[in-house]
Amino acid sequence: MSWPILSIVVWLPILGGIAVMALGSERAQLGKQVALGVSIVTFALSLALWTGFDFASAQMQFVESVPWIERFGATYGLGVDGISMPLVLLTTFLTPFVVVAGWRVIETRPAQYFAAFLILEGLMVGTFAATDALLFYVFWEAMLVPMFIIIGVWGGARRVYATVKFFLYTFLGSVFMLVALIYMYLQTGDYAIASFHDLRLTMNEQILIFLAFLLAFAVKVPMFPVHTWLPDAHVEAPTGGSVILAAILLKMGGYGFVRFSLPITPDASQELAWLMISLSLIAVIYIGFVALVQADMKKLIAYSSIAHMGFVTLGFFVIFAATDAAPGSDGARLALQGGMMQMLSHGLISGALFLCVGVLYDRMHTREISAYGGVINTMPKFAALMVLFGLANAGLPGTSGFVGEFFVILGTFHADPWLAFLAATTLITGAAFTLWMIKRVVFGEVANDHVAALTDVDSRELWMLMLLAIAVLLVGIWPAPLVDAMDASLGALLNHVAQPKL
Repeated sequence: MSWPILSIVVWLPILGGIAVMALGSERAQLGKQVALGVSIVTFALSLALWTGFDFASAQMQFVESVPWIERFGATYGLGVDGISMPLVLLTTFLTPFVVVAGWRVIETRPAQYFAAFLILEGLMVGTFAATDALLFYVFWEAMLVPMFIIIGVWGGARRVYATVKFFLYTFLGSVFMLVALIYMYLQTGDYAIASFHDLRLTMNEQILIFLAFLLAFAVKVPMFPVHTWLPDAHVEAPTGGSVILAAILLKMGGYGFVRFSLPITPDASQELAWLMISLSLIAVIYIGFVALVQADMKKLIAYSSIAHMGFVTLGFFVIFAATDAAPGSDGARLALQGGMMQMLSHGLISGALFLCVGVLYDRMHTREISAYGGVINTMPKFAALMVLFGLANAGLPGTSGFVGEFFVILGTFHADPWLAFLAATTLITGAAFTLWMIKRVVFGEVANDHVAALTDVDSRELWMLMLLAIAVLLVGIWPAPLVDAMDASLGALLNHVAQPKL
């Protein structure tokens, strides 16, 4: 393209956020309209990435490169491939829903609230699109600021504790990543991520760099045992904050593994695959049981997110588990595709579930499961949609939740049937904790007068949830376009990983 589409998609929401902030809370209604308009226009423009994308190419596309800090060999470099382009579209697709979700319920500093989300959107897109490691790090760290503000200002009673915990976990892990990036810069003389991919490092160097990346990316996923910040952050965050946190920010960790860890340190990835597979299975199995005992809907969905993201990291590292699943084999490609599909699917489903919890919370101001019961009697439209998202979360065939898990289990079976059996237990635990919540909240007799007084979703809420339901069903029934978009890039990654760097 002759016009810098990626720069537009990165900077339009950031500039829009600044404009909304300038309007101030005195003109809150106009600010909301501007925020919604900017988010919709950003999504519409980002669709050009899909329509103009060459599915057969594994190269970076829509590339922009301008000297930035010449002394350090850093450039303002943007580009997307089959790995990052779907994540950019997921980001721009979900942001308008976040704006709509806060339309009526945010009364304190509404201008700053919507501005924070627009700025956060631009920074997230920049993280996925950066082809320069230093630029990636700047976007990666800058994302913490608006999310810190969103939780800290508009969160619940323990918002300060939750936001400080979130900031410390993610910031401290990222410091080690910066050290690794600087070390590789000293080897190559620039910060181009492609240059890092071509580095020939010793096993000791690879292991140290892998561990540095692991500390940063594992916190973001989040992997066991550095997952404890997530339930607190979700419980205290406003609805929009929970949606973006689960649907997009968690994907940054998974994206980091496929963009940095696997291609830069393939030998260390193979050496430590047992560790990653073990931690992933702990997330899938143990955290699934933890979700079963939660009394708060948000906390249950938060633990569910940890379990589902365990499938992502399992898919990325099980490719090293056995020769018939080694890089270059059909099993490896299935597992890697499954990890990517799981990230995209989880973004849609978790975002939808947190929006459903937000709809109920706006009416009853509680997230306790015991406070509900028989919601289907007073909110039938809402109940139908929430049940659909719950079934998708449990991996029902025909929904997006099934596709990624099925691919990962198939790929894992190529490595070891027993690993596949352990991974497949999530189909039982996932159904258990999700349906347990749905049964107690949605079905049965009307539990109390508060539930009896509930009103069904209005047109704004109905359209919001309906569009997400269509997306969940469309990806579940017809995943081929996404698989085709990712296939060339994932194939190139597998070929790169299969070549020893020692």
